[in-house]
Amino acid sequence: MTDTIEAKNLEAGLEDKTSNMETSSALPPEETERLGGEIVAALKTVFDPEIPADVYELGLIYKVDIKDDRSVDVMMTLTTPNCPAAGELPQMVENAVASVPGVGVVNVNLVWEPAWTPDRMTDEARLVLNMW
Repeated sequence: MTDTIEAKNLEAGLEDKTSNMETSSALPPEETERLGGEIVAALKTVFDPEIPADVYELGLIYKVDIKDDRSVDVMMTLTTPNCPAAGELPQMVENAVASVPGVGVVNVNLVWEPAWTPDRMTDEARLVLNMW
């Protein structure tokens, strides 16, 4: 069983990115909520070296699965397959999530479908990047 934090596509009228928690885990709901919040906070510390916004606000994190054994699977993408930070960003994400107390093994999967587009960014990232 797993708990899932899934970053949603921004749709017209939404002010902020939302999270979806599926609770079908052996972990207590309070622990799942704590881990989820701390994992998101950790992801917000990872910045693309060429973009002054974090990977979470940029919409590069597609999904986070917290397993019953506290291992965590992260599904992420990059702005482009030719991203110069392709070699380091997944490792930075893995290290950030692994630093959360109570998290076990972290596995980061880099995916290209669906392709990243700027509409995945939060309003905060748009503001930082002057995309208003």
